[in-house]
Amino acid sequence: MNTKQIIPSDEDLTAFIDGELTAEEAARIETMVMNEDESVAERLEFLARASLPFEPAFAPLLAEAPRQKLETMLAAIPARKSAKSGLPPTFATRRHFLGALAASLVAGIAIDRAFIGIGRGFSARDENSEWRAVVADYISLYTPETLAGPVPARDVQAAQLGSLDDKLGLSLSPEAVSLPGIDFKRALLLQYDGKPLAQIAYLDPETGPMALCIVRSDAGTKAADLENRKGMNVVYWSNATHAFMLIGHAEADRMTAIADGVRGKVTA
Repeated sequence: MNTKQIIPSDEDLTAFIDGELTAEEAARIETMVMNEDESVAERLEFLARASLPFEPAFAPLLAEAPRQKLETMLAAIPARKSAKSGLPPTFATRRHFLGALAASLVAGIAIDRAFIGIGRGFSARDENSEWRAVVADYISLYTPETLAGPVPARDVQAAQLGSLDDKLGLSLSPEAVSLPGIDFKRALLLQYDGKPLAQIAYLDPETGPMALCIVRSDAGTKAADLENRKGMNVVYWSNATHAFMLIGHAEADRMTAIADGVRGKVTA
């Protein structure tokens, strides 16, 4: 019997944050966090501070989440002592995070602003740098197992991409976003600082997770450029209406070549 714990997917962790899992599934994730499973705890923490639309999901629970009850529940969670002397207990940081989550529920505010306080609008500097930093943090948590599974059928890909069109003012098709020799895995609509952010995730059989991400931008046209974030290569560019980035672990020359192919196919 295989006793290895299966790492929860982003969908599972988001459902955990939204309170949509069964008691058994939620208990499994809680156990992994309590046992200081770094990969699960870090991904859970990042999903909670990303600008995902948590507030509407939590709204029905607000009336049932009085501050006193939540504080009592949090106080009952035992803090685990770190094995490394002189360092703060890892779970203590997560208790602080859970406290921020509970406070956000009570106050009815967006979890991303409660946790990291992103309050600035998109300036030209943010569009050219800050949003890419947030995406790189997110993608750095992906492993090949995160994107495991069969490649979705073309009609499923088209449906996922179609859900992005209205929000982003794009016309995306499976052919337009296909990458040579790299498997399409899913298309998600996320949110950064109040603006829709499209993430199209891929799995490269040679180097692992890769993603094409797009946000609206009025910063103007910019030629493709290359940078490195979180150990990954990022090719980024913009047109009159959108900013784009392709991020992955492939070598810089290969990432640039892939991005060159995408730029000619993805249009507003």
